Amino acid sequence: MAVSIGFISATTEELHRAEKDPSWADEYVFELYARDDFPSPDRPHGDPDKAWAGLQFLLDETDVQLDFLMDGFQILEDGSLFGWSAEQIESVARQLQATLWEQLAAHYAPEQMTKEDVYPNMWSFDAEGELEWLKCAYEELVPFFVKAADGGYGAFMTFSF
Repeated sequence: MAVSIGFISATTEELHRAEKDPSWADEYVFELYARDDFPSPDRPHGDPDKAWAGLQFLLDETDVQLDFLMDGFQILEDGSLFGWSAEQIESVARQLQATLWEQLAAHYAPEQMTKEDVYPNMWSFDAEGELEWLKCAYEELVPFFVKAADGGYGAFMTFSF
């Protein structure tokens, strides 16, 4: 099974309710993704999917303060759903906007990523193709954070494994 991450914007009220009632949050987030009109233009979402660890490797070499696995607050005890406050989203959005893809790409090291077993550890098979895959994921992630911040949203982060 793949280990993936996804974000969907959330209001402050939704995040507060999720903290108080995790089972409601689990069902609510599932319903957001299952809607016929997903993705809804009024609810930003971003899906780094399996590229999250590769992006984390690159981000760790910059000044961007983003840690997919440590930021936010845990909603479900099994570690599959987290909440990110509007303030966290705003902070990350500003940092990502100031970080061009080329700054991240300069830190791409497929041999080191393979050696360190950076998920999904396929960096040595098609190094250039995987770099392009990371670029596409980054180019989806940045607009999510910016749109969510512009709307005053926080976010739900799903972590499936």
